[in-house]
Amino acid sequence: MLEPEIKMLTPKTLAGMHVTMSRTANRTGELWQSFMPRRKEITNAVTPDLYSLAVYPWPVDFTDPRKEFEKWAAVEVTDFDALPDGMEALTLPGGLHAVFHYKGSSADIGIFQYIFGTWLPGSTYRLDDRPHFEVLGSRYKNNDPESEEDIWIPVMAYQPD
Repeated sequence: MLEPEIKMLTPKTLAGMHVTMSRTANRTGELWQSFMPRRKEITNAVTPDLYSLAVYPWPVDFTDPRKEFEKWAAVEVTDFDALPDGMEALTLPGGLHAVFHYKGSSADIGIFQYIFGTWLPGSTYRLDDRPHFEVLGSRYKNNDPESEEDIWIPVMAYQPD
């Protein structure tokens, strides 16, 4: 199946909006409907790429679909000097990531089942306590089978206890 590229990310400065949600009380659509009409208010964006980011409580527990986490819709910015009202700042920490270039519908969660159920347990990496995110670039088309995005999973080299 899909093999990731292992990349070192330098810290990034993001600006956007966030909500608290769970997989059973999914508010992703509501978040993006609030953010997208306002993203042009962010005048110091680095690129037009969008970041869909999740901050999970540690240790991450994907077995409980009611477990709450923070979901962000954001863009990378040069600094936090001119945040529009209602927008917040987030510093994305640097570190090692497994980057999966995914082609398919964003509604298909099979890629995440593969990453966390097959790839990660069979790899020489383990999950790290940093945000997970997707970069939605020019080839991203919401819920379209031809859509493309990069899924960034924070990892560290596995070291047995």
